[in-house]
Amino acid sequence: MQKNKLFILITIMLIALTLGLFTACGQSSSAGAQGTTKATTLKLAHFFPATHPAETDLIQPWSKAIEEATEGRIKIKSYPGNTLLQADAVYDGVINGIADIGLSCFSYNRGTFPVLEVFELPGIIYANSKVASKVAWEGIKLLNPQEVQDTKLMMVFTTGPGDLYTKVPVRTLKDLQGLEIRATGLSAKTLEALGAIPVAMPQSEAYEALSKGVVKGNLGPDEVLLGWKQAEVTKYLTKTPFLYNTLFYITMNLDKWNALNPQDQKIIEEINEKYFAEVAVSLWDKQNEEALDYAVGEKGMEVIELSPEEQAKWISLVEVVQDEFIAQMKQKGLNGEEILATVKELADKYNQDYE
Repeated sequence: MQKNKLFILITIMLIALTLGLFTACGQSSSAGAQGTTKATTLKLAHFFPATHPAETDLIQPWSKAIEEATEGRIKIKSYPGNTLLQADAVYDGVINGIADIGLSCFSYNRGTFPVLEVFELPGIIYANSKVASKVAWEGIKLLNPQEVQDTKLMMVFTTGPGDLYTKVPVRTLKDLQGLEIRATGLSAKTLEALGAIPVAMPQSEAYEALSKGVVKGNLGPDEVLLGWKQAEVTKYLTKTPFLYNTLFYITMNLDKWNALNPQDQKIIEEINEKYFAEVAVSLWDKQNEEALDYAVGEKGMEVIELSPEEQAKWISLVEVVQDEFIAQMKQKGLNGEEILATVKELADKYNQDYE
């Protein structure tokens, strides 16, 4: 009798142990499954307003494409309009993990990206933003500068060529002498080399400065004629496809990138290339064309084309800015002449393809 009781007790204990093991395995399996399907939400910081095409036409559909392609494993939440980081703090904010991804301009941190300044140098003709963007993205892949190795660069794109929009006509170099023009960074150096007087101020202050005559013109992409309403306070637009270009980036925190599984990394890189080629590469062309149509058609602005001879004079004068770049590269132990030649060759190639 005692043996039967012992047998029954042992049997009950074995059944209980077996059930416990099944339950534990089930819980472990369930937790593992949840771990693989849990979404990673990445914070993206940029300075454009929520209504800007950079947000509506690029960031939002690009983010949605990544979420769908990764089956919900990767989600991106955008913080436009400086709500997470100011424009000049975006790159460092991505490195430090305040944001996981950032969109801004390299020129907001002048001196931090010395090699990449080559893409904003005057004297290089870009037919449009598509040309300038393809030159920059391909050029960065070729040059692979050390200065962008501390993040995962997703894509770059540009405003493309900027023009002079002024209150008085600028048809020749003589007309530019002593003229106060709103400009910053390399643009200020460029205008100074041409004999103008650069006046530094943010784009947000240019309308009032133009309306009050504090400055007589601005140098920048045509989109500001509509987006910043500067066609209301200027009368002339001088085409200068060799004076201006601004380079934007979308980049990701390196630790966050390395934490993603290789499958998702490959998916994201494929989507990056798709959205660069289909959206980002010519994002500013659409804005520039719309703004120019508005400025000429509705505001009656006069468009001035420089003669080839006049254009050559301007380009020869701004070569001093290129020489400064080459000298700065030499101080850093880099071949500035070779870097500049690479960019000029790419510009010649893509100007022929997309002019």
